[in-house]
Amino acid sequence: MIKETVQKKNNNISLKNTKDRELSIQFSLDGFSFCVLDINTKRNVYFKEYLFEETKKTPEDLLSEIESIFNRDPNLQLEFSSVTAIHQNELSSLVPTKYFDKNSLLAYLNFNIKTLKTDFITFDEIKNIEAKTVYVPYVNINNYLFQNFGEFNYKHHSTVLLEKLLSIESSPRKTMYVNVDKHTFNIVVLENKKLIFSNTFSYYTKEDFIYYILFTAEQMQLKTEKFNLFFMGKIDQNSEIYKISYTYIKNIYFLKSRNPLFKELEIANHSNYILLG
Repeated sequence: MIKETVQKKNNNISLKNTKDRELSIQFSLDGFSFCVLDINTKRNVYFKEYLFEETKKTPEDLLSEIESIFNRDPNLQLEFSSVTAIHQNELSSLVPTKYFDKNSLLAYLNFNIKTLKTDFITFDEIKNIEAKTVYVPYVNINNYLFQNFGEFNYKHHSTVLLEKLLSIESSPRKTMYVNVDKHTFNIVVLENKKLIFSNTFSYYTKEDFIYYILFTAEQMQLKTEKFNLFFMGKIDQNSEIYKISYTYIKNIYFLKSRNPLFKELEIANHSNYILLG
């Protein structure tokens, strides 16, 4: 079973006139979403999200689901001026540029995750900071997208998240940002437009969730009664992970997107931040 969220900004806008439209796709083992940007106005005109009831076990299972979605969604059967795919997974590592060697990609990942000899490893340049995201993209999904759209760009979701946060953050104090997904979340700590910390964690209970946040706060020397924490993604004030976070941390906020499309969506404007933030 799949839960769908659909919205057009304006019912008079046709997606068939795609020469001035850019398509952005984000996918993980938990779901698939996409949005369409009007190049002329620089505004998103369409958004759709598919949430899987059960997490897919393998990239092959994910591809099977994506193929099914493409076959029944006419908006994914159009041509676009450009296409960007965002791979969301835990198969990544952040490497400072001064230590980076493109011939050592496997070594960087082996510090944190288990890789296979057959894995294809690549990297993203992160704008505004001297660092690279080294990661394993889902090659089978890339191949499928190439069959559908021809040439396209792709990035890791942590790259997109960091670039967006760095473009808006200006606090002279250390500030924590937490982007929440179904079973994973990113913690980013910034200070005066500089990256202090970035990592991805898995969680299955609220205790897992708060443990990693408090552990990171301790390592960053952040006092729980003073530092600011901004949430994004799949979290709201009624969720257990929010309630337990507020038990320990007092200055909690939602990082609200200024994307005008949210005025037409029946979802919180701190959700889907990587695509719509």
